[in-house]
Amino acid sequence: MQATATAKFIRYTPRKINQVLSLIRGKSVLKAVEILSFLPKSAATVVDKVVKSAVANTGVVKDASSYTIKEAWVGAGPTLKRMRTGPKGRGMPVKKRMAHLTVVVTDEIPIVARKKKKEVSGTKTIKVSK
Repeated sequence: MQATATAKFIRYTPRKINQVLSLIRGKSVLKAVEILSFLPKSAATVVDKVVKSAVANTGVVKDASSYTIKEAWVGAGPTLKRMRTGPKGRGMPVKKRMAHLTVVVTDEIPIVARKKKKEVSGTKTIKVSK
């Protein structure tokens, strides 16, 4: 079973959240929560809440250790455009970005497909006649 949780209009830039998400993708929920609790980035608290919410959205929680983070992505939300004073009384633009965060957890065991060996193209075998 899989469940999702989203957090919209988060006042963190998508790039900063994506740095945190790259550390927890594909890991078990317990390992992800442990990583997020010791991470010195401020966006880790928001990601931690969304991961825990996704586990709660599964319905009956058997055991949080049985779930893994299948997908986690962040998208850009609206941007607040503000002005700040610049040199010689000019106005300088400031963009305050927002993000939409989505986390998908599952208790399914992923099937790892084995890759076939590639044959080297362009090689020919030469028969030597005597």
